[in-house]
Amino acid sequence: MSEPAIGVVIPKVGGLAQPPAVDDLGAFGQWVEELGYESVWTSEGWGSDSFVDLTAIARHTDRVRVGTAVVNVFTRTPAGLAMAIASLDREADGRAVLGLGAGHPKLVENLHDITYERPLRRMHETIELVRALLGSDEDVSYEGQLFEATDFPGLDRDVPIYSAALGETNRRVTGLFSDGWLPYHVPFSQLETAFETVATAAEEAGRDVDDLVVNPFVPAAVSDDSTAARDVIRENLAGYIGAFTDDSYKNVVHAAYPDETEAIADQWRSGDESAAAAAVTDEMVDDFGVAGTAEEARARLDEIANNPVVDVPLVVVPHGTYDAVGEATIRALAPNSRDD
Repeated sequence: MSEPAIGVVIPKVGGLAQPPAVDDLGAFGQWVEELGYESVWTSEGWGSDSFVDLTAIARHTDRVRVGTAVVNVFTRTPAGLAMAIASLDREADGRAVLGLGAGHPKLVENLHDITYERPLRRMHETIELVRALLGSDEDVSYEGQLFEATDFPGLDRDVPIYSAALGETNRRVTGLFSDGWLPYHVPFSQLETAFETVATAAEEAGRDVDDLVVNPFVPAAVSDDSTAARDVIRENLAGYIGAFTDDSYKNVVHAAYPDETEAIADQWRSGDESAAAAAVTDEMVDDFGVAGTAEEARARLDEIANNPVVDVPLVVVPHGTYDAVGEATIRALAPNSRDD
């Protein structure tokens, strides 16, 4: 059996997408390409611009796909997103992927001073308009509830658009309009069930479900100390639940583990982050991450990669842990490291 295709998300240090183990992003791109990763991705919140970071990688690599995982649909217009991904795709010789998400109020309103309203409609229309602008070599016109464009030249780039959807309605938007799904903190044990919503919407739209790509984020930590590696995932999940207590981000975890999630959130709200992490069960560690020794982590990642709906799992080093486990994790889980 051939080794699964694996992608990697650029770790961020101090908000910047620049791991300290390499001199610059170009060197990081070359490193992960040599390690055999299929694709390299970057998120965007605060600290660095995804399109700029990925352009640096594209200019120093030949094979890996470069994707945004994810940029939100509020802080750039659809036209701005289309121009940015078209430029990246040209630099990457057709290797770019546009991963979009609805973002969240804390980012959109508190940082960018944009009202966070009708996020699902905005996702829907952004995907439609970006696809129209990218996919045509003729003038494009569009009329939606939120956006209009009249007689603008198409950009003539064939760039896939993936959606980071959590809730059921947003997963339907993914099935109706997107080329792929980027699930984050959806329990691995429930990926097939969650994907059914995506698949049903795609079928209703007359689309081929087999053409939809599923690239789940996989928080990962590898260490010679298996317990320490698993604790990295505990701390990551506890922080995720605690930071988004009243948000859809937390709700997707709560739906699978309601009692555990409430216990974790209560400890976090009390200010005891260590107790919150300790409340993350072993079952949750395995359902939301990959952790342990290199052998243990590879075995778990293979299980996720072999899930019938998964195409390319994306290895994510949890925020703030690169110095401790980042380089070892990326190296150990790389396709070309399997014989080490």
